[in-house]
Amino acid sequence: MSSQPDARVASAFTRAEWDLLVRLPGQVVIAATSAEADSPARTVAEGLAGIDAIAAGLDSSNWLVRSVVAAIYAEQEDEELPVATEFADRAAGLARVVASCRHAAVVLEARCEPTDLDAYRDWVTMIAIRVCEASLFDGLIGLGDTPLSPAETRFLADMSAAFRH
Repeated sequence: MSSQPDARVASAFTRAEWDLLVRLPGQVVIAATSAEADSPARTVAEGLAGIDAIAAGLDSSNWLVRSVVAAIYAEQEDEELPVATEFADRAAGLARVVASCRHAAVVLEARCEPTDLDAYRDWVTMIAIRVCEASLFDGLIGLGDTPLSPAETRFLADMSAAFRH
């Protein structure tokens, strides 16, 4: 179970709601790596970009985002982080993550200030974008720059729409 590092978190969310908020960033990393079939090397690069993007939440000015990142780290202390993972059933996995984004938005609207929802949504969206963009460079910074695939673009749009349900 996820730890609750901030007293505001303990009073604001049920255990199930908090677990949703803590697990969603990792699920988004997996979904973004799975949006398009990639080589193992690209999937690893995408996973590492996702881990870096999650960690960037530590610098957020928002208490909720920082609390979620702290809980992710507390939960992961004794576990290896899965880096090169994709869904076995791509369509079903992506649909589950989009549904989780929608559920998270509902929870945040009910329990937090709009600024907290905005900060969480923007952070989780940034995670997905960084993961999708990690495959653009194909190992050479600045070379091989291509647009996101239609599948990646669709996933980002679906995720964004879900947060605005």
